[in-house]
Amino acid sequence: EGIVTDVRIHGSRIEAVGELSATEGELVIDATGLALAPGFIDTHSHHDRGLTQMGDALAAVSQGITTIIAGQDGGSPFPLSGFFGELETTPVAVNVAAYTGHNTLRSAVMGGDFRREATLEEIDEMRTLLRRELDAGALGLSTGLEYDPGIYSATTEVVALTREAAAVGGRYISHMRSEDRAFFKALRELLHIGRETGIPVQISHMKLAMKSLWGRTDEALALLNAARAEGVNVTADVYPYEFWQSTMTVLFPDRNFTREAATFALEELVPPEGMIIAAFEPEPLYVGMTLAEIAEQRGKDPVTVYLELLAEADAIDGRESIIGRSMTTEDIASLLSWPFTNVSSDGGLAGRHPRGYGAFTRVLAQHVRDRGDFSLETAIYKMTLLAAENTGLSGRGTITEGAFADLVLFDPTTVSDRSTPEEPNLPSVGIVAVWVNGKQVYKDSGTTGNRPGHVLRRGAP
Repeated sequence: EGIVTDVRIHGSRIEAVGELSATEGELVIDATGLALAPGFIDTHSHHDRGLTQMGDALAAVSQGITTIIAGQDGGSPFPLSGFFGELETTPVAVNVAAYTGHNTLRSAVMGGDFRREATLEEIDEMRTLLRRELDAGALGLSTGLEYDPGIYSATTEVVALTREAAAVGGRYISHMRSEDRAFFKALRELLHIGRETGIPVQISHMKLAMKSLWGRTDEALALLNAARAEGVNVTADVYPYEFWQSTMTVLFPDRNFTREAATFALEELVPPEGMIIAAFEPEPLYVGMTLAEIAEQRGKDPVTVYLELLAEADAIDGRESIIGRSMTTEDIASLLSWPFTNVSSDGGLAGRHPRGYGAFTRVLAQHVRDRGDFSLETAIYKMTLLAAENTGLSGRGTITEGAFADLVLFDPTTVSDRSTPEEPNLPSVGIVAVWVNGKQVYKDSGTTGNRPGHVLRRGAP
């Protein structure tokens, strides 16, 4: 429950909470009518990309995020010691922790010869690299089993690596092997990994991203609750959007770019009018257009054009990315409401998906104020203390004496996201002020220039 109280900051920490009187010369901020919360913790973030160049982290702090967790979807900065060292040499406005990515390890060991299961020797090499990264402070292991090269790995490979993370008290976070066709099979694989190793397992951006899965959240949550009842520490994060962002190839789990597979993708997973081009190196003018619009421009059917775009990107090994509308608000609300789900963004500093600027404020506006899916206090818990617990962070996510002074002051009656697929980089409204480690990083709808963020290594405060 929320309370009315005073909070005193001294240095980087919260010194006192309670009925306090200002001392002479002490700065007093009157927050009457506003809500003060612990700084929001983004447990699945890509705000680390370009972070040292955009160190004020406007996309993050303008929605109240004070800590980002990088190294997601199986991809991580490598070596982590170099990344952390750069952040300590060139400080940024937010705290940063990171997982080590399975795909990063697999690429380092297997190179271009990855379309197969790894040998025992190769797995041992990956384990050696992972131990080094864990020693550097990685939170644990992340996988992106829908992506190359991890999609070709056997479950036994992932279990072997996860044991290394478990041995030092690390954690496992996964973009599962499927979020659509084989969702329940992928979910069982994640639970098996938790059961086999005893490690806490977190589902990244949990979603039911296929028409025939819509409305089956009770089934998914029943599986998770049963696993928790038998001792598997399974948790999840969710972002509040009906559309995701990934590669064009992710909709082909067998990497079989046939007309039949493309037809299924456009009928069951993402309709042509719901597929927005976020990046397309062969023709940058397509960015922002839908597949339906490009098909009309080319005078061909969407399936044909989808296969053409895949071939054109592959021919030059060009960067490509799409935003796909595949989920329902009702499913999102149900998954978000699970007691062990925290909020995440999955967003970047300057990406095409609005989640980079609006995920946390969208939850406060849509799921708390507009829909009433849960209370303001519950939402804040899901953005702060639960997020800290789900990633193993200590001293963050709470307003208590001795905790780090990561704080966000906002107006619950007006706080809202503004970013859209058309204008994805619009800062939120209603966030009044943000502090990281006792220094103000955001006020009056702008960054302050302060860059007090800490590197958060596993096991360190």
